[in-house]
Amino acid sequence: MSGRTTQIFFASTLYGAATLAAALDSGLFGPADRRLLLVSNNAATPETTPPLDRMPGFARLRERFDGVLSWNEAIAPFHPGGWTPRADDLPLWERYVRLLWGLGEDRVELALESIQVTPALTVAQLFPEAPVDVYADGLMSYGPTRSRIDPLVGERVRRLLHLDLVPGLAPLLLAEFGAVAHLVPTSAFTKVVDELADRGAGPGPGLPEGGALLLGQYLSALGILSAEEEAGLHLRMVRGAVAAGHRRLVFKPHPVAPPSWSRELEREAARLGAELSVVERPVLAEVLFRRLRPALVAGCFSTALLTASSFYGIATARVGTRDVLDRLTPYQNSNRIPLTLVDATVRDLEAPDAGGGAGGGTGDTGPLDGLVAAVGYAMQPRIRPDLRGAAHAYLAAHLSPRTRPYFKRRRLTVLDLPGGVPLPHHARLRRLARGARALRRRVRG
Repeated sequence: MSGRTTQIFFASTLYGAATLAAALDSGLFGPADRRLLLVSNNAATPETTPPLDRMPGFARLRERFDGVLSWNEAIAPFHPGGWTPRADDLPLWERYVRLLWGLGEDRVELALESIQVTPALTVAQLFPEAPVDVYADGLMSYGPTRSRIDPLVGERVRRLLHLDLVPGLAPLLLAEFGAVAHLVPTSAFTKVVDELADRGAGPGPGLPEGGALLLGQYLSALGILSAEEEAGLHLRMVRGAVAAGHRRLVFKPHPVAPPSWSRELEREAARLGAELSVVERPVLAEVLFRRLRPALVAGCFSTALLTASSFYGIATARVGTRDVLDRLTPYQNSNRIPLTLVDATVRDLEAPDAGGGAGGGTGDTGPLDGLVAAVGYAMQPRIRPDLRGAAHAYLAAHLSPRTRPYFKRRRLTVLDLPGGVPLPHHARLRRLARGARALRRRVRG
């Protein structure tokens, strides 16, 4: 290896790139001879969706890096989300990308998102000697690692860099490898957002200020809701915002959501005596907070609900969060922690008192760290067995009608936790009962 160090920063979203920019501005990365941004477009059809380096405002973020690389171009014609090289081919691919990106014999350091899955996991595997920092891409970082990671990758992770979305709450992600959670300062992130808002990354003219901002997530593309159910969820946002007294509404759709959804919302708003405008440019929700200064931000379980309340002091409200939580499968689905946190900390837009305030709770759920530990253990008991004690203590003290929706009785029973169906006290009978349940699950599976 040469004496030169190259840092490679991997990002697939503008939000991720803004988080990296804030971390760099805060001095969270050591010196390097070169800093390269590796961009991946993970859209189902990348050819029809602009990558983040072609989005408005990216030019301002680009100044932090010495060069921009394309993961899509490097692995074409494969899709970033569905391709990983065979283990025996990894050395060949490392030599290929070193040649393609002019790395030579440089010492490489990696900063990656979502290391549990491709394409970030693939990048980590290509550089087996590279130390890894992972940066959180939203509320999922508060939950446990979604699947077992090869120790050859996981043990190289030094830090988990994350925004303080839920003040005082520590992420569970990658803690099984001893990764140290490190905050990216809120002030650094909001400064980056200010730069984006002031440098051509705004939502475009004609959008009203001070109204209600409604956030779409395109959950049907993830198989969480049907297209009809998601369209109905957006209509509930419109009706709830109008019922709360708002007459100027702005809808921020997911970039690849069907245009017909927006037209239906416009008609419903007009029927209710309100006016709805649609954000037609790909833009960060946080830039809209900065530009439009909304009085209310409403959504299902978007990370932006927490940046709105924690970073900008804007009133927030949730819609349909409990409905999605109730039907989310399997239990270990990584969206469970974001849904739980939003349900626990953000008020229900359709409740009678949803109209005011910037805070959020909707009833006593007990300490958030205990709730997250309990849900996290129930999701991934094999990956995080160390959380069992905290889960048992939380459930014994705080399981109630308010917190029961965060847990499934069958799951608690299988894990022998408070709230499950009690097992026989005799040790041999308990073993037989567990064996019968395990057999039943295998037969059903």
